[in-house]
Amino acid sequence: MITAALPYANGPLHIGHLAGAYIAADIYARYLRLQGKDVVFVCGSDEHGAAITIKAKKENTTPKEIVDKYHAIIRKSFEDFGIAFDIYHRTSEQVHYETSQEFFRILNEKGAFEIIESEQYYDQTAQQFLADRYITGTCPKCANENAYGDQCEKCGSSLNPMDLIHPKSTISGDTPVLKKTKHWFLKLDAQQEEIAAWLETKKDTWKSHVYGQCKSWINDGLRPRAMTRDLDWGIPVPPEIEGSEGKVLYVWLDAPIGYISATKQLFREIENNTTEFSYPQNFGPSLQNRKAEDWKAYWQEEETELVHFIGKDNIVFHCITFPAILNATGQYIRPDQVPANEFMNLEGDKISTSRNWAVWLHEYLQDFPGREDELRYTLIANMPENKDSEFTWQDFQDRVNNELVAAYGNFVNRVVTLIHKYYDGRLDEHFRKTQRENDSIIGKSILETEAAIAQNLEQFKFKEALSELMSFARAGNKFLADTEPWKLVKTDPDKTKDILAVSLDWVYALAIMSKSLLPKTAEKILDMLNADVQDNNPFNYQLKEEKLKSAQILFPKIEDEQIAFQLEKLNKSKQDKNEILKQVQNDDIVEKSEISNLKSEITYDDFSKMDIRTGKILEAEKVPKADKLLKLLVDIGMEQRTIVSGIAEHFTPEEVIGKEVSVLVNLAPRKLRGIESNGMILMAEDENGKLHFVNAVGVAPGNMIK
Repeated sequence: MITAALPYANGPLHIGHLAGAYIAADIYARYLRLQGKDVVFVCGSDEHGAAITIKAKKENTTPKEIVDKYHAIIRKSFEDFGIAFDIYHRTSEQVHYETSQEFFRILNEKGAFEIIESEQYYDQTAQQFLADRYITGTCPKCANENAYGDQCEKCGSSLNPMDLIHPKSTISGDTPVLKKTKHWFLKLDAQQEEIAAWLETKKDTWKSHVYGQCKSWINDGLRPRAMTRDLDWGIPVPPEIEGSEGKVLYVWLDAPIGYISATKQLFREIENNTTEFSYPQNFGPSLQNRKAEDWKAYWQEEETELVHFIGKDNIVFHCITFPAILNATGQYIRPDQVPANEFMNLEGDKISTSRNWAVWLHEYLQDFPGREDELRYTLIANMPENKDSEFTWQDFQDRVNNELVAAYGNFVNRVVTLIHKYYDGRLDEHFRKTQRENDSIIGKSILETEAAIAQNLEQFKFKEALSELMSFARAGNKFLADTEPWKLVKTDPDKTKDILAVSLDWVYALAIMSKSLLPKTAEKILDMLNADVQDNNPFNYQLKEEKLKSAQILFPKIEDEQIAFQLEKLNKSKQDKNEILKQVQNDDIVEKSEISNLKSEITYDDFSKMDIRTGKILEAEKVPKADKLLKLLVDIGMEQRTIVSGIAEHFTPEEVIGKEVSVLVNLAPRKLRGIESNGMILMAEDENGKLHFVNAVGVAPGNMIK
């Protein structure tokens, strides 16, 4: 049972989404299908939660119109790109409502909830309780001032709204007040020991950053978590439950249940013969002629392996909260693997939908029609499997031109072209006999490469698997260069046929090995060879016709003009602040600094001249007759310095003592009000003009900031 994170239907897909979860999930599902495994692969649009309602408010429309719009865009993007889900569902469907409410009933009956009356944030101006994503504030763990009420996207910490420092409502901008309300809380603390013991069994098999984040949560102690919200958009708490009026399910209860409701819907469609066969690779024989109730085997039988593909911002929910929900029902299995990837950055900056700093999938497909595998290849090669990675358009061009074109595509093209040149593309009996007899020449290389790719894919090392595939393609090129059939053809035509027969086997094997990693390319090669795939065995294939199709260019070169256009389009988002404001895609906060005019460009050498170090304010006092100035004594590690800073209108002396700060220490001294100032404190200004310290929390004074 393979799941891919449900994308929020409040904006289109970008390359960070693909690299974070979807390409990895698709590769793994395709690989298992090629092994003849019984696989179900599901996904769907997440259409509830505050992010949807926030988007609707910004676009002055309804949540329903928002999810309908973006569900269609996302689904088409996935389909055009070639992500081979068995079903792409949506959480607004009736089967999902029924399944989610049934979960709530079971959990309620089994005593998994406790009803707690608590004070929650309420916006007096908007006259409504605030969902977690309607509240922002300072993260208590990393000091990120734009943390949400449920999670800090900077450090990945899972939060409750009450954890935030200086909370404010994203609806009105006001500071919310606390007001009493009742909610159903999942008793995570009651499962503390059981979850901890279960996670310990994953210590050596899960990625270190996945296990580490979960272990940190366990060490902090699990606490009850509210599973309902006071909202008018979402799945209602079952109406027969007392006190349910006005309550909806928390999106992180509702959304992962979407995996199960999608599986249910898939098997209903299979039984009724209404499945949409719209994806490039559809489910195999194991899913044909099944009954609606057969979905249970994939979620309730111990023999089933459950694998969640997600980004690192969803680790806690998939590794602790959802497993706790599944376990509390007494009916469902927990995940075997959660191979979460980290984040992909873009051109030296974090991908940001609010700033339109992203490569949108639907736009890429328009700008580069038929070139899905070129993007897929680059994203796999840079996949953030264990640490953050980066996409640049220059790297995209280099990888396509220097690797796919020069090695992979060149080898396939040379083999097919030579067979056409010397034999009119026809394969006579001698050629076919030689083909079969010479498997041993490349057999070892094929078997070793297949084994290496399989081992890496089973360990979720997709970059390594791709590297093995490319090494095999390069080895094919070397085989041609070493044997030189274009020279041999005049003196030994039979030997030439032997060489080209082996080369054709090599091309076929390359196509079979590419089926999970570069599926559209594999299809093009098999079509070019007129190959009739028997059982995905590189040694067992037949040709539909005696003549190969003409060679086609698998990967046209990426031209400089194409890259320049993409960079111009991307950088326009930094140049036009009005466009940024118009194109806000979700509930990210747009900082004032993000939409102000950029200063003139500097070189790296200019930047390297600045010596910026961590510091700590030891003493502070007002400068006489200067309303804006504070005199500070700052520890910068090697010494203590007096610095005069213009922050007195924002902070009292008492507030800043003990603050961790960033200091430009090699700024030339200058006198202010007769006091020599030896450095500059770095500050950030928010959208309201309020100053905030730029700091590296927990780093000792004197450490260099690079």
